[in-house]
Amino acid sequence: MTKSIKNKRTTQKTLKPKRTRTRTPNNKTTTNFHVSDALWEVLQPLLPVHKNTHRFGGGRPRVPDRKCADGIFYVLRTGCQWKALDETDLCSGSTAHTRFQDWEAADVFLKFWQRGLEHFDELKGIDWDWLSMDGAMTKAPLAGGKKRPQPHGSRKKWRQA
Repeated sequence: MTKSIKNKRTTQKTLKPKRTRTRTPNNKTTTNFHVSDALWEVLQPLLPVHKNTHRFGGGRPRVPDRKCADGIFYVLRTGCQWKALDETDLCSGSTAHTRFQDWEAADVFLKFWQRGLEHFDELKGIDWDWLSMDGAMTKAPLAGGKKRPQPHGSRKKWRQA
């Protein structure tokens, strides 16, 4: 019985056609985005310290935080999907998304935004005396009905929506 399973596996492997066309290289204009040294100096102290939870102290080597930051800021800048990072040389999409969630839980991006505001306040100055904010996230409570008469099924003509 094991011979037939092995034969099926080998025939499945041999039936797959090989790629004849080479893969299109990545566009270096879009995928060559890296966090600058000045930005990294501000971001790095805000990152949580990683603790190895492997039961024997080993495990797979961790992807460097800077490579993950490159991938995270690439996704935030372009709006692409996390799995689209797999086609770039930045880092894996699942690794970048996991690291993004860890950093979000540790309030890294909030602290980073606060540091940016402090830096801008030092350079240009922010007028904190005048602030304005507006927003609405609900339906209007007293919204009126539709102004036109609603057609009924019996009055509709054939192929009329």
